[in-house]
Amino acid sequence: MDYSNHQNLDLVSLVQNQKMEDHLASLQYARMIQRALLPDPEMLKGLFKDYFVLFLPRDIVSGDFYYVFSRNQYICVAAGDCTGHGVPGALLSILGISFLNDILQLRSEPKANRILNLMREKVMKALHQTGARTEAKDSIDIGLCIIDPTEGKLQFSGANRPLIRVREGSLSEFKPDKMTIGVAPVREQPFTNQILDILPGDTYYLYSDGFSDQFGEETDKKFKQKQLKNLIESISDLSMTRQKAFLKETFFQWKGNCQQIDDVLIFGFKI
Repeated sequence: MDYSNHQNLDLVSLVQNQKMEDHLASLQYARMIQRALLPDPEMLKGLFKDYFVLFLPRDIVSGDFYYVFSRNQYICVAAGDCTGHGVPGALLSILGISFLNDILQLRSEPKANRILNLMREKVMKALHQTGARTEAKDSIDIGLCIIDPTEGKLQFSGANRPLIRVREGSLSEFKPDKMTIGVAPVREQPFTNQILDILPGDTYYLYSDGFSDQFGEETDKKFKQKQLKNLIESISDLSMTRQKAFLKETFFQWKGNCQQIDDVLIFGFKI
C-alpha cells in the first residue's frame, strides 16, 4: 500500500477545503458589507405608514438591491436589478447605490427621470461603455419613485422595471421605459417622468423580475408577470407583514425542488 500517495491526497483535500472555507468566509463578509448599505429598518418605519421587503438572494450576495433616501419633504424609494447575480451583480449593486447617493445629495428638488438620466451617465462612464458591440453589457434595471407627502404627489420613472399601485382593491401598472441604466441604446432617449396623486390607503410595489421568472417544479414553467400581479392584487387587503409571508410561502411552494434561478426582490409600501 502506497502510504505516501494517500498522504498527498489528504494534503490536497485539506488545502482545497481550506480554500473553500476562506472563499465562503470572504463571501459572508461581502454579504455583511452589502447588507450594511441597504436601508435601516428603523428608518423605513419612520418614513412609511407600513412596508415590507421580500429579499431572497440566489447566492450569498445579491444583484438586486433596494434603496431609500429622505431629504427635506422628499422620499426616494427604488428597487434595482443588476445584470447577473452573485459577486458580479453585488459589485454593480454597490455601484448603483453609491451613484444614487451622489445624485440625491446634490439635488434639493429631485425629479425621478433626471435621477435615472444621471445614473445612466455615471454607470456608462464608470464601466467605459460607448455602445460598441464588443463591450460587456452590464447594466441596472430599476424602478424609482420620488414621494412628496406634503403635496400628495408621487413621481415614477422606470428603467425596464414597472410600478404597481393597488387602490381600493384594484391594481394599476405604470409602465417603465424600455431602456436600462448603462449600455447606450441605438438611440438614447431621456427617461420619462410619471406623476401620480397619492390617496389614503394606496399601496405601491417595486420589484425585480426574479419572482416572475422562477420555474416551478410541477409545471416546469415560469411564474410570469401576470400571475404575480394577480397574486398581489388578491392579497392587497392583508397587512404588509402577512403579504410578505404569503408571497414568500407562494414562491417556495412554486419553486419546490427547482433551483432558484435569480435574486428575488419585492418592496411594498404605504405612504
